[in-house]
Amino acid sequence: MIGNLETFQNELAASGFPPLVNKRAGAGFQGRITTRDLGPLRLVSLTTPESSCIGRQRDASDSENLAVKVMTRGRTRIEQGRGEAELGPTDLVLLDPARTLRFESTAAAHVTILIPRRELRIRPAQIDRLIGVRIDGSHGPGALVSVLARESAWSATEFREAEALRSAAAVVELIAVALEARLGDEQPAPDERLRSRIAGYIETRLADPDLSPPGIAAAHNISVRRLHKLFEDQPLTVAALIRRRRLERCRAELAGSGRTVTAVAARWGFSDPTHFSKLFKAMYGYNARALVTSNRAQTTKTRTAGPDKDGGDQGRP
Repeated sequence: MIGNLETFQNELAASGFPPLVNKRAGAGFQGRITTRDLGPLRLVSLTTPESSCIGRQRDASDSENLAVKVMTRGRTRIEQGRGEAELGPTDLVLLDPARTLRFESTAAAHVTILIPRRELRIRPAQIDRLIGVRIDGSHGPGALVSVLARESAWSATEFREAEALRSAAAVVELIAVALEARLGDEQPAPDERLRSRIAGYIETRLADPDLSPPGIAAAHNISVRRLHKLFEDQPLTVAALIRRRRLERCRAELAGSGRTVTAVAARWGFSDPTHFSKLFKAMYGYNARALVTSNRAQTTKTRTAGPDKDGGDQGRP
């Protein structure tokens, strides 16, 4: 939608952005804002005139999201945290809506992806190093994120629920790769390399019901104590990481496969359906069976809407 300054700021706030004071906004201010959801992600397309803005720091509890801003037209200079970024078309930057933000821009267009913090599995200390730092969107992982952000902002409404969840997971993974690449050309510490190998090992074996810390430790020739120590400064413990990734796989499959809750839970290592249901509801706030019911209803609706409008079904009993 296109709106004046007050309407534009109201739409920004409703989309999850912090209040901004634009020093250059006059009576003739006209901005465009379009919001689309892709699974747990929110994509906000903005077109703005020349601007000079400041957003004040908020209580961290007020913001459950991080933001990846991708430029599509114009130039922007952003300051947040210890970072200062000069962005041109295709460039991107990670922002924290809860922190003080200053930026100046020419007339510009950009897409911002709002990501729940829990979805982006990067340590807080690493996020602090990345906030406000320019990521080149012309090559490497940054280029993939830049293209996906711009394309998804226009096509997100065409996804079915299961497709949206899986696509969002892919976008988050690419963003994580781009951010980790930008952390520096510094050689990762041995612990980080080992932790990355272990995370990849877990990801490829989520369907194995015997996947557990002792087995993971043995596969990497380390003790269980050493394994837990590797993850002690991470957002999730080893067991919690396995549980969470399994639940994410279950949610995506339940939304699109038509299989039963019990079958999907068993496929991803949950042998007790009651325990699985409790874990699922605790994580997502709704019952796993609701996804199956919703998917069946959507499938039924699609089938009943099927006959061609040119009379192709006429004469059928």
